[in-house]
Amino acid sequence: MSEPELLYEVRDRIGWITINREARRNALSPAMIDLFLGFLEEAEADDNVRAICLTAAGEKVFCSGADLAGSLAEGGVAAGAQKYATLLKMMAHLSKPLVARVNGHCLAGGMGLMLACDMVYAADGATFGTPEVKVGLFPMMIGALIFRNASRKKALEMIYTARSLSAAEAEEMGLITRAVPAENLDRVVDETLAAVAAKAPLAIELGRQALAAVEGQPLDEALDYLCEQLVAVAATEDAAEGMTAFIQKRQPTWKGR
Repeated sequence: MSEPELLYEVRDRIGWITINREARRNALSPAMIDLFLGFLEEAEADDNVRAICLTAAGEKVFCSGADLAGSLAEGGVAAGAQKYATLLKMMAHLSKPLVARVNGHCLAGGMGLMLACDMVYAADGATFGTPEVKVGLFPMMIGALIFRNASRKKALEMIYTARSLSAAEAEEMGLITRAVPAENLDRVVDETLAAVAAKAPLAIELGRQALAAVEGQPLDEALDYLCEQLVAVAATEDAAEGMTAFIQKRQPTWKGR
């Protein structure tokens, strides 16, 4: 019996989602996306999960995008594209932060998954790119995320020329949070996840949703909305506990309410 294309487990209050198609360069398939959607729902509903980490099996490829050899062709291009768009939208609307552990090359649709995460840590040997124009396609949906993270001129050069970027270049462009030596990747990711998991979960959830809601809004409207959300966060039990713990010089006990 073959292993599932996507794996999920909870460790130390982190929901770990692992792309598990190493033999197919961790390419996306409809079955994998269905699993992905289900795992995200499971993590979102689990009060024990403070953050979600996306990674991949092996050390060479994080995700090479759609499986052009066949899988995403099932049902036609439209069906596969719509399913992928649904996944990216769900990642954007989650209340829990997402971290990507990019352990290998990240291309095409893999770029979308990575960019949909709040923080991205990549091994310094990983490369990033949008090679779609090489096969007569274009990174349409991924573009919506690219331009929310990287400078337009540099992004267009990457897209139009299909040139692969080094991890250092991806960091400089703002596509990833940090490029680190491969031997340090696990330590950096684990430290980041532990730091997130130790903080007020409700504050992070409300904050992530609030920041997503004001993206693209005029400044005055964004400030008014975020002011309202700050008042709402300040009224929570966790905020009272956090401020009391600060005054008493002790570690807070979060209740998520």
